[in-house]
Amino acid sequence: MTTSRSKDSLELPELPELPELPELTGLAELPGLPSVDCDVVTVPARQGLEAVDILRRGVGDAVGPVLHDGGCDTLGFLVPPGTAADWDVPGSVCTETDGCGLRLAPVASGEGADWLLPPGEVEPATDPAALREALDEAQRMIEAADGCA
Repeated sequence: MTTSRSKDSLELPELPELPELPELTGLAELPGLPSVDCDVVTVPARQGLEAVDILRRGVGDAVGPVLHDGGCDTLGFLVPPGTAADWDVPGSVCTETDGCGLRLAPVASGEGADWLLPPGEVEPATDPAALREALDEAQRMIEAADGCA
């Protein structure tokens, strides 16, 4: 499989359909915590975990808070607002929060989604350019590993 940045090639048949993170907006709305304006890039968990490793090994601080869903099928990277307008990475979805008032807490307040990398322990948001590169590299690594089996 080749990755492309073309908006015409967003469907990749070998990837599972990406479920939304339904618990995201109500995840941790605790009084007294500041609202965060962000977009969320959702990817399959396997590719996302590889990307987290790539970002954490890189130079500089490029990774922000990361959510995983209750079924551990997807990861959600918090990225700066406006990222969704230009996001075109095949196999991923970027959703605008439109200022819905997502509140970040160090721990989740219920069942469902939870933090893989909690706010306060990492950068405020993942750098979109670094995330694109990490997702591309992660996909290549997965394809190489699967090709060896």
